Amino acid sequence: MVANTQVFDAQHWVKTRSSLDPTESNYLIWRGGIYAFVPGEKRKLLFKMMGMSVSRCIPVKGKEGEWDFTSRELTYYLDPSTGEMLHKWENPWTGETVTVMHVANNPVQGLFAGKFPAQVNGDETTFAFDIFPTYPNPLADDPKFAEYSPFPTYQAAELFKLTVPTADLLNPELLTVSQLRLSWDRFGQWLPWMKMGDRPGYMIYSGYGSKVNGFSELPELLQEQLNNRVPLYKDAPRACLDVEDMTSWLCFKHHFDEYLAGKTFPLPAKSEDEDALTQQVNQPEDAEQMTVGISV
Repeated sequence: MVANTQVFDAQHWVKTRSSLDPTESNYLIWRGGIYAFVPGEKRKLLFKMMGMSVSRCIPVKGKEGEWDFTSRELTYYLDPSTGEMLHKWENPWTGETVTVMHVANNPVQGLFAGKFPAQVNGDETTFAFDIFPTYPNPLADDPKFAEYSPFPTYQAAELFKLTVPTADLLNPELLTVSQLRLSWDRFGQWLPWMKMGDRPGYMIYSGYGSKVNGFSELPELLQEQLNNRVPLYKDAPRACLDVEDMTSWLCFKHHFDEYLAGKTFPLPAKSEDEDALTQQVNQPEDAEQMTVGISV
């Protein structure tokens, strides 16, 4: 059977990427390898990787057919031989050992609206997105980052394919698809924490993944990290956060001192409920002063 292009409403994409139920957090996981591509050199497998996104879609009030998408993401860089989580990495080009800064992006957000073309091939439908982010490098203007990411422009290519059962998309009783296969390829610059400076070359990510039905189906490494180090990432934000999207480049900028000190990443992150409880316990007796807008 030859695939044909059909156009779907935003709600079908919401069912694919997350869920039509705004009370529900959805998990998408991925694995794969990350390679160095350097002109004149053979390929080098730098890391294996394992990651996840926990997401939620919230209908936009007063705008039918539009959803706010909010999520948190983790990706761990693993030893290419043993698959163990790395805390330090010996740069094979410079010989220097550096701190590994795993991905902990909170939040990653967007708006789902309009029409979404997809390839329908009988029982399966595939959404394909080729994204080429290009924007000013947030590290470029500060000379202290010259050894880490000196390029004035951040550029990458992200190639996604998400395949789901066609029947699930068209079933109005289902709020999310029952299965999803993810293919993800990424081409990008050296990560700042690798301390590659202006050396030629770039990184190629080759990943694959799926949706999972809840926390218990996550890989053991992710469960351990969510339980003990970053419980914030167990759930998607309950509403869209009024902050800019986090990236590895911004995270490096914000936590450069911790990186230099050799701290373990991702840094600990309490759950939203734990944070709220802490704020209540530590609330000053003169609470009215806080509502006046006084800050130091």
